[in-house]
Amino acid sequence: MQRIAEMLKAKNLKVTPQRLAIFNVLYHTTEHPSAETIYQALQPTHPTMSLATVYKTLDALKKANLIQELNVGEDSFRYDANISPHPHLICLKCKKVMDFHTHALDSLIDKVQEETDFKILSQKVYFYGVCPDCQES
Repeated sequence: MQRIAEMLKAKNLKVTPQRLAIFNVLYHTTEHPSAETIYQALQPTHPTMSLATVYKTLDALKKANLIQELNVGEDSFRYDANISPHPHLICLKCKKVMDFHTHALDSLIDKVQEETDFKILSQKVYFYGVCPDCQES
């Protein structure tokens, strides 16, 4: 928790129990939870925390560039504490969101910049399909 508190302080965010808890959930998972999922996960330990607090905290963390918000085509956003540029794999059956660690897009970004003179500052890439677990069932 000390590391998370230091990260919040480094971004000039007030360290509150709610912010610590919410960021801790994201920092220690690769599941890409929604605000509602985070809220449900924290109810046993933070029963007085509201869903509005979760949303406000996620917005503050996003604005501080501590998390990224993912629009994966559902009715709500997903969140990721890994802010480095990386593609995501989204299963259309179970709705699971997974990180895809590759440098293959680097050459594509270079090619886009070269061919268009457009300076790419950031990118979000989503691959939609069916995960191995859902393929088996």
